[in-house]
Amino acid sequence: MTVTKGRRQRHPQAPSEKSERRHYQVKRAIFAGCLVLLAAALSALGTWQVERLAWKRDLIARVDQRVHASPVPAPARADWDQVNATDDEYRRVTAAGMLANDKETLVYASTALGPGYWVLAPLTLADGTSILINRGFVPTDRRDPASRREGELSGRVEITGLMRMTEPKGSLLQSNDVAADRWYSRDVAAIAQKRGIGAIAPYFIDADAAANPGGLPVGGLTVIAFPNNHLVYAITWYALAAMVLALLVFILRGERDSRRRL
Repeated sequence: MTVTKGRRQRHPQAPSEKSERRHYQVKRAIFAGCLVLLAAALSALGTWQVERLAWKRDLIARVDQRVHASPVPAPARADWDQVNATDDEYRRVTAAGMLANDKETLVYASTALGPGYWVLAPLTLADGTSILINRGFVPTDRRDPASRREGELSGRVEITGLMRMTEPKGSLLQSNDVAADRWYSRDVAAIAQKRGIGAIAPYFIDADAAANPGGLPVGGLTVIAFPNNHLVYAITWYALAAMVLALLVFILRGERDSRRRL
C-alpha cells in the first residue's frame, strides 16, 4: 500500500476571523506606537534632567566662588537696573552709612538658633539712597528693640555681607500682612513703602557674622543650599524609558512568534 505525502493544507480563514485579526493587529500597532512615543518622552525628560544637573553644578560653583571672594562695593544707584539674581545673588559686598534704627522691621525667621525674627534696617548712604540691611537674628523674647539697645548701632558703620534679591509678597506658606506689619519675607519695596523710605536699592544685604554689641542681632546665618537631585531624576526617567522599550520588544516578539505558528 502506497502512502502519498502531501503538504499540510491551511484552512482558509472565515471573513469574520480575518476582520478580527486585522482589528487586533491595528490595536497592537497603535499600542506599540504609543509605547515608542512614551519611551521618547521619558528619554527627553531624562536628558532634560542631565542638562539641569549641569546647570545646577555650575550655579553651585559660581555661588561658592562669590561667597568666598573678597567683598566689593555694593551696586550704587546708577547700577540698580543691572542687578539680577543670576549675576549678583550671594555676592559679597560692603556698604557704609548710617543705620536708621527707628525704621527697623522684623521679619519672621526659623533658623538654626530657633524661631525668631530677622532685624531689617535701612542703611542711609552718603548720596541719600538706602540699602535694606538684614542685620541678623533675634529670638522672640528679644524682638523689642528696648531689650537690645546695645545692638542699635549709631554713627557711621560699614556693613559687609551677601547680596540677596528681594522676596516679594511673602513666604511659601504665608503672605505678608502689610497693614498689620506682619512680615514673612524680605520684600524690599513693600517694607520701604511701609517705613517711608525713599530711593532704596532693589536688593538687601545679609550682614556677616561680625559680632554686634550685646550679641544681638546675630548675623552670618544665611543658609546657602541648592537641592541637587537631578542625577537621581535622570536615572529614574531613563530607567522608565528602558522598561517601556523592554515591553515593546516583548510585544513585538510575541507578534512574530504568533505569525510563525500560523
